[in-house]
Amino acid sequence: MAVVAIATALALLLVAIPLFLNPAWVSFEQDRAQADAWTGYSPGEVHRVTGSLLHDLVLGPPAFDAADDSGRPVLEARERAHLVDVRAVFGAALAVLAAAAVIVVISVAGRGAQPATWRAIRAGARGLVVAVVALGVVAVVAFDAAFEAFHELFFAGGTYTFDPRTDRLVQLFPDQFWSETTLALGAALLVLAVAVDRLAGRRLRTLGRPTADPTRTRLATAAPR
Repeated sequence: MAVVAIATALALLLVAIPLFLNPAWVSFEQDRAQADAWTGYSPGEVHRVTGSLLHDLVLGPPAFDAADDSGRPVLEARERAHLVDVRAVFGAALAVLAAAAVIVVISVAGRGAQPATWRAIRAGARGLVVAVVALGVVAVVAFDAAFEAFHELFFAGGTYTFDPRTDRLVQLFPDQFWSETTLALGAALLVLAVAVDRLAGRRLRTLGRPTADPTRTRLATAAPR
C-alpha cells in the first residue's frame, strides 16, 4: 500500500498544477511582480508574450519564438534552449503524475471496499502535508538556495542562469513571481491534502460500521408478534 500512498501525494500535485499553470494566474502574478517595469513592455504586451510562451510550453511545438509589439524576438537562443529543457522536464513529470493518478483511481475502483486502500490514501495525504510544511519553511527561509538546488537537480549547469538586467526570461518571471507562486501552490496542496484526509477518514468510518445480517433481518421480520 506504500505505492498507493505515494501515488496519492503525486496525484494531488497533478490536481494543483493547473491552478497556477494558466494565463489567469500567471498574468495576476506578473502584475504583482511588476514584470512590465522589468521588461519595459506594457502589461498587455507582457500578457500576450507570456501567453505565447505558455502555449508552447504546454501544447507545443516548443518554438518559444514570441515577438514583442515591434516584431523583435523576445527571447535569445539560450533562453529558448532553457525553455525547451523545461518542457522536457515538465513532460516527464506530467507523465509520472498522471500515472500516479491512474494508480489511485484503479485502487479505489478495484478495491474501494478495502479499508487498507483508504488508510494508504490517508497516509499519502498526511505525508504530503508534512512535506509541504517542511518545504514551505525552507522556501521562506532560503528560497534562493532551494530554487538553485532545484535547477541543479534537473538542468545542466550554466543553462539556467540569466541576468535580470538584460535577459527577458527572468524579467518576465521575476523572483517575486516564483516565490509567491510556490507559496500559493503549497497552500493549495495543503487544502487538497486535508480534504482527501477527511474523505478517507469518513470512508474508513463507514467501512468500519457493522452491517446487518440479511438472514437475521428476514427472520426477525417473519417472526410472529
